Amino acid sequence: MIVLGINAYHGDAAACLVRDGRLVAAAEEERFRRLKHWAGFPSQAIRWCLEEAGATLADVSHVAVNQDAKANLWRKLGFVARRRPELGLILDRVRNKRERMGIAETLEAEMGERFTGEVHAVEHHLAHLGSAYLVSPFDHAVAVSVDGFGDFASAAWGTGRAGHVELDDKVYFPHSLGIFYQALTQFLGFPHYGDEYKVMGLAPYGQPIYLEQMREIVKTGPDGRFELDLAYFRHATEKVEYEWESGEPTVGTLFTAQMEQLLGPRRDPAALLEQRHRDMARSIQAMYEEAFFHLLNALAKRYRLDRLALAGGCAMNSVANGKIYRQTPFREVYVQAAAGDAGGAVGAAFIAWSRIAAAKAPGATSRFAMDHADWGPAFTDEAIGRLIEARRGQLEALGCVAEHVPDAPALCRRTAAAIADGKVVGWFQGRMEWGPRALGNRSILGDPRRADMKDILNSKIKRRESFRPFAPSILREAVGAWFELDHDVPFMMQVFPIRPEQRARIPAVTHVDGTGRLQTVHRETNPLYYELIGAFEALTGVPMVLNTSFNENEPVVCRPEEAFDCFARTRMDVLVLGGWHISRPS
Repeated sequence: MIVLGINAYHGDAAACLVRDGRLVAAAEEERFRRLKHWAGFPSQAIRWCLEEAGATLADVSHVAVNQDAKANLWRKLGFVARRRPELGLILDRVRNKRERMGIAETLEAEMGERFTGEVHAVEHHLAHLGSAYLVSPFDHAVAVSVDGFGDFASAAWGTGRAGHVELDDKVYFPHSLGIFYQALTQFLGFPHYGDEYKVMGLAPYGQPIYLEQMREIVKTGPDGRFELDLAYFRHATEKVEYEWESGEPTVGTLFTAQMEQLLGPRRDPAALLEQRHRDMARSIQAMYEEAFFHLLNALAKRYRLDRLALAGGCAMNSVANGKIYRQTPFREVYVQAAAGDAGGAVGAAFIAWSRIAAAKAPGATSRFAMDHADWGPAFTDEAIGRLIEARRGQLEALGCVAEHVPDAPALCRRTAAAIADGKVVGWFQGRMEWGPRALGNRSILGDPRRADMKDILNSKIKRRESFRPFAPSILREAVGAWFELDHDVPFMMQVFPIRPEQRARIPAVTHVDGTGRLQTVHRETNPLYYELIGAFEALTGVPMVLNTSFNENEPVVCRPEEAFDCFARTRMDVLVLGGWHISRPS
């Protein structure tokens, strides 16, 4: 039985395919369209998932979408009656819902085939809870979703047990920690969809001197709940400009003039960052953590469980995630590779699968655990060889040498030596990662020991803000010797303090506050990347490499052509495409 999972008409449109309870393929639409956070109907991702599974639309029994227009209907009607928002806001929501209801028809039109299966509308936050728990290694856990909004709610929680999810309660529109963080991100002059990570990276450079003002904006309440002071926000009463259709998503200004009365003038995106902006970023992060841990501690007390499965856009806040062990009673945390809305495709598919399987065989359980993120397209050495032959003239013009190195250990040793020599390496291997993080298959790698590596990467390739940190990929068994916490973080979703005695040894991946957003690498799930890092350790004594996404102000590369083009237009030193080693003259 095939279930196709879809996140559509929202940022990070995505698709996945589940066959008989096992994930077969998953990818975000942006990787094919080459527009960051692409919103709309993920037709190319769906087409690829079907091809990867060797299936057609006629083979799909069920389609699951991470949205249910009927969810929380009475709450919506009650809100309209009480708040009387602008007519434009209501009409906009009605239009959006109508567009999203014709999934079967859109599938048939896009795929050019007839669809005879069943469509399942899965409530947005239930899909998030499913994406957190149903692919986790836990049998029994608290499941939590926190994001902007979906189906008139911004947070939800419950429990997962024996392969089934129970949703117990929610925080409803218009209150949202995601909207709080997004609005203040705009206020700090970062206007693009998904820019919240910039505030997270800027925060350690400041002090939380605006925390009292933040507590006026966000109020924590009983049972872990939170509310916004709506005087500071537009989304509850006015029509905020949203664009979710066939392109990069955009969101209009979310805050009111009263925000400037409280915090001073908003920053122009072109203006230089001042210390007050750094202090404000730290205060925003501190307020988010205060409300986040207020909720988690209440849930830990309520459920008396020490395992947590976390999802939603706010689950991408790796700084807060890294403090869960110290700030709450939870002792095991799972955050899957695509915790945000893209992951809702996986959650919807597994919610549908679990319900169908339970109806067919009551009491039976069959678990799937996502312990790696390699669910996207892969390319053979033969295909890469044809690309290199087609680009031979371009290689000669660049003065590059391309060699095929079929022996994997030799390729890893050669690549490790280049990294240890201070070179910047593009590393393109195996299946593309699911989720926003490059995890050793579509990565740019560097030497974590070099204090100047951050500046080298920014000048040669990334061209991004200087305050943003780079992450370490570390062999799993070495974590305890280098970090103050020894936990498994396969998807780079948690930031931990680096041991003080080790920080000077790895300055390129040590943030200003002494932390690193680590990725633990296992021999079993990524043997080639593990061998590469092992080869680097043999040369240097350091069991990690600097890892950043293989891109240049674009989505992470998907195909070898995109990797080659990124290499050619930047000043990357080495490109390793499968078994092919391409070096640029020094």
